[in-house]
Amino acid sequence: MEKTPNFEKIIEERVNKVFDSMRPRTSEADMKRLRDAFELAKEAHAPQVRKTGEPYILHPIAVAYIAADELRLDLNSVIAAFLHDVVEDTPHSIEEIDSRFGDDVAYLVNVLTKQEKKHYDMSKQVDNFKQMLNSMQRDIRPIFVKLADRLHNMRTLSSMKPDKQMKIAGETDYFYAPLANRLGLYYVKTELENLSFRFRCPHDFDEISQLIEVDRKQQAERLERFRRQIEATLVESGITAEVRIEYRQPYSIWRKMQKYGDDFNHLKYRHYTEITFKAPPGSDEKATSLKIYSILTDTFKEKPGGISNYIDSPKENGYQSLHVKLLADFGRWQEVHICSERMAEDSHHGLGTRQSQEYIERWLHKFRNVLRDIGSHEVGIDFMEKVTASFYNDDIMVFTPHGKTIILPQNSSVLDFAYEISPEIGDHAKYARINGFLSSIKASLRRGDVVEIFTDPSVHPTLDRLENVITYKAKNAIHTYLTNQPKPLFCRCGFCRPLPGEEVIGFREENDSLTIHKRDCPIAIRLASQRGERIQSVDYEADGTLYPVSVTVTAVDRVHLFVDIADCISNKLKLNMDKYISTCKDFIATMEVSFSVHSYPELEMIIKSISMIDGVDEVKRKVN
Repeated sequence: MEKTPNFEKIIEERVNKVFDSMRPRTSEADMKRLRDAFELAKEAHAPQVRKTGEPYILHPIAVAYIAADELRLDLNSVIAAFLHDVVEDTPHSIEEIDSRFGDDVAYLVNVLTKQEKKHYDMSKQVDNFKQMLNSMQRDIRPIFVKLADRLHNMRTLSSMKPDKQMKIAGETDYFYAPLANRLGLYYVKTELENLSFRFRCPHDFDEISQLIEVDRKQQAERLERFRRQIEATLVESGITAEVRIEYRQPYSIWRKMQKYGDDFNHLKYRHYTEITFKAPPGSDEKATSLKIYSILTDTFKEKPGGISNYIDSPKENGYQSLHVKLLADFGRWQEVHICSERMAEDSHHGLGTRQSQEYIERWLHKFRNVLRDIGSHEVGIDFMEKVTASFYNDDIMVFTPHGKTIILPQNSSVLDFAYEISPEIGDHAKYARINGFLSSIKASLRRGDVVEIFTDPSVHPTLDRLENVITYKAKNAIHTYLTNQPKPLFCRCGFCRPLPGEEVIGFREENDSLTIHKRDCPIAIRLASQRGERIQSVDYEADGTLYPVSVTVTAVDRVHLFVDIADCISNKLKLNMDKYISTCKDFIATMEVSFSVHSYPELEMIIKSISMIDGVDEVKRKVN
């Protein structure tokens, strides 16, 4: 018969770990407050058990330990970790928390308590996310405690039913892991991602985990040789550093496989070598990093363009390191990260560390401004989509021609860059130069790009631009412009594409909108035979709008034929050619020319003008 666990002993052992972690940085009076918080939580949760059958109090203890030891949060945050479920799940109130532990603890617990409503603004889950994010207007600590709570929930998720696992894992992957990344909590982010991946896609997780273990064993000997070569090289130069080989986690591997379309065996950089050196307080960590880089590149071949300097240009979450790719003696490029112990510690504890205060303030200032802006606009993008588009991607650092740094989410376009500078530049952006080369405003940017924007007052946002931006600022500006434009009385059939001045007919749709068709459009003919009662007469007149059209020109090929056609369209008719494609076979030239017109009579006049060019035999409008 299986022996019943001694839960009282387990509770005592685990809570003592919390106390031991806090004692060196906490006064005796505050330690008493911490113990009182535990006793209240233990009494409040006494009747409750977890899905595992364990006393519920083990969960608040675990959250408090993560907050105290792994995240090294302040005393009130650890007290709030003990009490984070007390108000939500027991008869105790916020007022009682306030009277016993003060208004700061009460505030933290209140933010961590899900608010029950009869009607949610968006959904229960999204309202909860919004409550957490809005708390950052005042204080970042509730987010850290919530991440500790979520981390323990994910570590114990195997006891849940599959549908509950999917819900919690989905929330984690969508909301909590990216947020941990933004706060610089790299290890928390990595663990959350992998736990989410494990429960969302167990087959893929197990398969990649097994491939990693096989690869680890197969590569062990030569990777260890490479590690020792680096270590010996540094020792010879009088530098003491820890050198480790680290394999990337299954989720990171899977994501790279999806991004590059590679299978596991063809994926580069499945692992990396981390060099961590100890730097005395006040010493020049950058100089030491560059010295190590110089020593290593004297011994190992460096991959051209393979260096990334995250020391001078840290990621927005404060991550710092010097990345370089070196050639090992077995003929493979190896990714090497060089950082100080302080940099590694910051990466572990994130924006909560003392050294990262400037990143906290800079990032929180930006985050709060965007949250306020989101809250003041009601546009057609989901609240969480706006937030995630702005903050939940890895960032890239790009520059204006004058050297100003612009931080953008990865995969941002030139348009995102333009709107980050100002709404006016974004609205009127026409083209760009990236690193001096001419580029479309829809082009994607890479870290380190220097971007110059060229504007034109006649250029304005169009609907297709929404597909080429990912930041909230850009999406909101384009939406705002389009929303404020006069609504068309009807829309054009996408098949026949009628022009003002043509014979047209209207058809009233199910949603009461009106679509206009040419009278010979097969769609209009079919609709007339099936839904005749929806037909409506329409006056379709030119109003200044330009419509793209294409014509096909057939002519006898001759010298200067293209010049004469271009001169007719550009100089005589004052039109911009959007596209010109020409082929010639057996002295017969066939050309497709695209431009924009205001009306059908204008198109007829253009066709007539081109038809009069010497050698042109036929000009006709291109149709579907």
